[in-house]
Amino acid sequence: MLRTTLAGLRLHKSRYVTTVLAIMLGVMFTTGTMVFADTLEAGYEKTVMGAATSVDAIVVETDRETGDPDRPWETVPLTEEHLAEIRALPQVADADGMARSEAVLLDGDGRAFGFFPPKALSFGEHNRFAADEGALPANGREIALATSTAEQIGFEVGDTVTVLDRDQAEREFTLTGLVDFGAEPLYSQGGAIVFDPDTLREMTGVQGYAEIDAVAAPGHTDEQVADAVAGVVGDEFEVRTGEEFGLAMAENSGADTAMLRTVLLLFAFIAMFVAGIVIYNTFAILIAQRQRELALLRCVGAKRSQVFRSMLAESLVVGLVASVLGVLAGIGIGMAGATFGGPLLGMDASDLAVTPPAVVTGLVLGTVVTVFSALVPATRATRVSPLAALRTSATAAGLEKGTGWVRVVLGLLAFAASAALVVLSQLSGPSQTGPVVVTGAALIAFLGVVVLGPLLVRGIVNAVGLPLRRVGVPSMLAVDNSVRSPRRAATAMIALTVGATLITGYSVVSASTESTLTKALEEQFPVDYQISTQYAPEGQEDTAGEEAAPDGEAAAEGGEAAPGEEVTEGGEVTGDEAPVEEAPADAETADEDGPAVPLEPGISAEVFDVLRGQDALERVIADRSLYVDLAGGETLPVTAYVNGRIGVDLTADTVEGELTDLGPGKVVLSEGYANGAKVGDTFTLPGLWGAADRDLEVVAITEDAQGLWGATVDPEDFAAAYPQVTEFRNLYVIAGSDSDAAQVREAVYDSVDSYPTLQVMSTAEMKEQFSGILDIAFYTVAAMLGLAIVIAVFGISNTMALSVLERTRESALLRALGLTKAQLRRMLSVEAVLLCLIGAGIGIVFGVLFGWAAADSVLPGLVFAVPAGQIAVFIAVSVLAGLVAAVLPARRAAGTSITGALASE
Repeated sequence: MLRTTLAGLRLHKSRYVTTVLAIMLGVMFTTGTMVFADTLEAGYEKTVMGAATSVDAIVVETDRETGDPDRPWETVPLTEEHLAEIRALPQVADADGMARSEAVLLDGDGRAFGFFPPKALSFGEHNRFAADEGALPANGREIALATSTAEQIGFEVGDTVTVLDRDQAEREFTLTGLVDFGAEPLYSQGGAIVFDPDTLREMTGVQGYAEIDAVAAPGHTDEQVADAVAGVVGDEFEVRTGEEFGLAMAENSGADTAMLRTVLLLFAFIAMFVAGIVIYNTFAILIAQRQRELALLRCVGAKRSQVFRSMLAESLVVGLVASVLGVLAGIGIGMAGATFGGPLLGMDASDLAVTPPAVVTGLVLGTVVTVFSALVPATRATRVSPLAALRTSATAAGLEKGTGWVRVVLGLLAFAASAALVVLSQLSGPSQTGPVVVTGAALIAFLGVVVLGPLLVRGIVNAVGLPLRRVGVPSMLAVDNSVRSPRRAATAMIALTVGATLITGYSVVSASTESTLTKALEEQFPVDYQISTQYAPEGQEDTAGEEAAPDGEAAAEGGEAAPGEEVTEGGEVTGDEAPVEEAPADAETADEDGPAVPLEPGISAEVFDVLRGQDALERVIADRSLYVDLAGGETLPVTAYVNGRIGVDLTADTVEGELTDLGPGKVVLSEGYANGAKVGDTFTLPGLWGAADRDLEVVAITEDAQGLWGATVDPEDFAAAYPQVTEFRNLYVIAGSDSDAAQVREAVYDSVDSYPTLQVMSTAEMKEQFSGILDIAFYTVAAMLGLAIVIAVFGISNTMALSVLERTRESALLRALGLTKAQLRRMLSVEAVLLCLIGAGIGIVFGVLFGWAAADSVLPGLVFAVPAGQIAVFIAVSVLAGLVAAVLPARRAAGTSITGALASE
């Protein structure tokens, strides 16, 4: 039997070409993903370890408990005394400190770079970093930048770079070098500026060090150096060897690589699932076509078990060969992805990493999926009666059965269960579990399509085929051929249905998300420009993730505060528990009755007044905001809009009440902060800095996740409750109805020209950013899911090829009756296009339905949008795919000799 099986494979190897391609593509994606991720991970570890192990011991600033109930912890910097003590150790040959703060970097247009200012650093001779190009700064006239920062702005070595000092005065430097910080996000993503030590202190006022790096003296190991350094600095600081530090960083970043690997393997799973459908369909048709051959084997003594093992051996050989080819192709794809994708992710992928798990996984996965997919067809093969060898027909009778009532009931039950899950996802409201429930509903719906596929194919073809029957004889014959074997057609098109559902569903989610965000932007903030300050937190975060502040004050990266404090989006610390600190020179100071609260510089009233004086602008709105503590530890965002008409210029969906009723003595609350309050109730607004609490009447409750969030009060009440908050957080500019767009832009930028740290963004730019991000995500996902579509097209092509092989005599008879070669090719092309359109059509319907359900389950206030253009493109691609799938089968059918085919039976 083994010799017979192998002989059959050699004789009919052309039948397995598309099946091998389908398996190979799925395995290629799986292996390629693993090679890609392993290469990036190895490259990152190499970069990190290379930098970390250039020194022997690393000390980083850390947090400590102070015993003060108002400040249970604070960030402690390393000092000059620490550095001197470390240098004096006999185990240490030398040591240097790295100081870190922030500084505002101006781009080529004189505007502040980034929403957050980049890190400002200074190195000693012994440190983890070196200039990748040029040289590190040696005096107060030179500067170096992170390679990624220079690339984003467009600076090159030799250019003049402008940086603001701590008094916001402009200082010019010559760019002497670029530093490659690898994949450390604190520097490579946020940006970094390197000064010489004296200039850094002059520019930022930073004291102490964020890190000290030590080099071992001859005869001492890095562990001995780390232990000695730890003995000097004590438990207040974290000390690691260079290798330990590098491993910790690699582990932290490994989570990103693991997430990328998981996402890509999800697409690989989809590809293998579609490939499994193609494999099943291929073996089902082949076994149905080989009934006489199998029956003849039974007649000459083959047992059922031998036939079964023969079929599995056949699938094993096909799967193994295809998997080997897929692994080889996957290694090449992984190498290409790492080479071109690695730099985009900030990772060095110079050395290809082909690990045994990547190879073994590809081989095992492809082979197992192939054998598993062939189990049902192989079981069918054992049921072929020996008497079938006496039949004169070689048609695939096993696929000619219709759709019984049991199948109909099971299919309808699957659709009912899927609909019930969709309804459940909508009734439960927006939640993170909603998309999971919708995904389960989609899988059950696919099961229903598999069960009811023959009935669906017959019904759709009969409906669509009515006009096609009148086009000509080839189209009429194509319609008849499509319904003659509906089970075969249904099995072939389900693979395309899966891919079409995924792509359409994601396009609906993307389009609906974009529409929802656009509506929120237009309705809640119908402005043309928004002006905000560049956020400048006091503290910093080192490479190991600890929060640090060189000036000893506790303020976390991103605006977090110590327990007992609250930080506004502008960096303001508020609340009755806020510690007493010295306010910055440019901040308001407290009176004697209240705590001093350091306020981050905002937008001055001067900018507001200049903008209001521009003729091209219809209205300029400003907001003041901060967080206050409520009873029970809850914090409340409080905002007042100056020169803004609530309910007209600034709106939100209301639960009850009218926004236009807001005025002095009144407040608008969002539902999440209302705590059961209703319109007409009294709300107490806490006062600060000695100001009395204010009792305000609730005039409206807005829905959550809207523009008017927290408590919105009249500017008069805000000024009375929070007298120190005199600057604005944001400005919103509304252009005049007759103003030219260029004139408006010029007016806005001229008004802020003297304030380089102000960030200016138009709503059009915001929309473009939203659209750009969503479009990039969509096209990336579509490209990955496109592999599933390609595999599905191979499956349809294989189905057509095997159908042509089965109908050789029939095609010859049609030719003998007068059908030309062109008409025969047209018949098969229409048949393939019908098959693709049915699969794509069902997938598009499912995609729209489940895409809406998934988006609505997570997005409150969803604006449903169907991307008609993208769906039209997909339909056109489906027609093209059908034509491509029919090319080779049609050519083979048209080239068959009429007399030879008729005489062969």
